[in-house]
Amino acid sequence: MSYKIAVIVGSLRRESFNHQLAQALAKLAPQGFELAISRIDDLPLYNQDDDKAQAPSVMRLKGEITAAQGVLFVTPEYNRSIPGVLKNAIDVASRPYGKSSFLDKPIGIISTSPGPLGGVSAAKHLQNIMPGIAGPILGPPETYLNGLGDAFDDKGALTKEPLQKVLQQYIDAFAAFIDKQNR
Repeated sequence: MSYKIAVIVGSLRRESFNHQLAQALAKLAPQGFELAISRIDDLPLYNQDDDKAQAPSVMRLKGEITAAQGVLFVTPEYNRSIPGVLKNAIDVASRPYGKSSFLDKPIGIISTSPGPLGGVSAAKHLQNIMPGIAGPILGPPETYLNGLGDAFDDKGALTKEPLQKVLQQYIDAFAAFIDKQNR
């Protein structure tokens, strides 16, 4: 079976570790899994007044999520939570009430941050936000990474074999989870 996964990266920085991490996961994904990063930098701030006439960028994101068989969040941690841009993307894609694009979509969460806990607070906040607007959330192997500054070369390729093994374990577990949820 073939699966399309919407990847939502919680960082807008062009050379962010999270973008590099998402791209590395896409390269490690098993055959039949296509991971596509969804753009969130052009979304308007969520305003309930716009629910009846959502912006084209919102409709695009909602369409990408709806067409996917699962969603993977790859996020940094800002001030012990998720970045505002990621929360906004979740808000616009899950509204109006009762019409969440995430509904019944299995979810994966991986986080990275330079702090010693590697984004664990951001991942836990996502685990608190998504129930009720999404499908099941992958549990173990929960993956929080720190110190990725030298993990990629200047072309974005992974340079650290131990990290590649951790990411392979994660993406294999995520793929098995997606496959199980979509049968």
